[in-house]
Amino acid sequence: MISAIVATFLTASVEWVEAYTILLAVALSIGWRRAAFAGVCALGALAVLTVAGTLGLAHVGNLLVLQFVVGFFLVLFGVRWLGKAIARRAGLKKLHDEAEEFAALRARADIFDKRAAWVIAFNGVLLEGLEVWLIVVALGVQTHHTAAAAGAALAAAAMVLAAGFWARGPLAKVPENTIKFTVGCGVLALGTFWVLEALGYAWPAGEFSILLLFGFNVAGGLAVARAFQTTLAA
Repeated sequence: MISAIVATFLTASVEWVEAYTILLAVALSIGWRRAAFAGVCALGALAVLTVAGTLGLAHVGNLLVLQFVVGFFLVLFGVRWLGKAIARRAGLKKLHDEAEEFAALRARADIFDKRAAWVIAFNGVLLEGLEVWLIVVALGVQTHHTAAAAGAALAAAAMVLAAGFWARGPLAKVPENTIKFTVGCGVLALGTFWVLEALGYAWPAGEFSILLLFGFNVAGGLAVARAFQTTLAA
């Protein structure tokens, strides 16, 4: 349960930071009331998806099939985040900069159109929140603590909003790459553990193997990033 809550909170924190940047850019153009309403509508859509996804997976009769499906999606998610984090750490991909993202949004011609800006805010929160939705449903259903996972995601949203209110600008100092690297390693470890267990593999160390997998992913990720750095420097 603790690993699910931590993974959800960290994942949601990164995604909500990016969603906040979009909301801030829109709010400065059409006002906070309209931007906030767009964000609330997007969160409502995510809540509906969470309930639907949870009920859908909960009705899967075979628990091993459910574990395999959840683990498979977590592996895909973890590989995606870890791959991007390694590429950024190695210098193959530019680090995500919230200040630059904010400036690019403010420079859009349609940001001052009320209807278009509302759609930008809605789509931004919805798209950034979809990865949070995936983690909440996947980890929540597998660990039977969907409410706790959803609560962690909401707590992350509240924290980001509070930080944004205090900073009164884009949250450019959040170590997104470090968080994505850590979450990618953790989620990949959980997904790998559940997939292989569903296929019949008996982990010698039991659930402690998740920590070993996490350590392996961290060491491997750092080694790959360093190898790319050495190659580029040569």
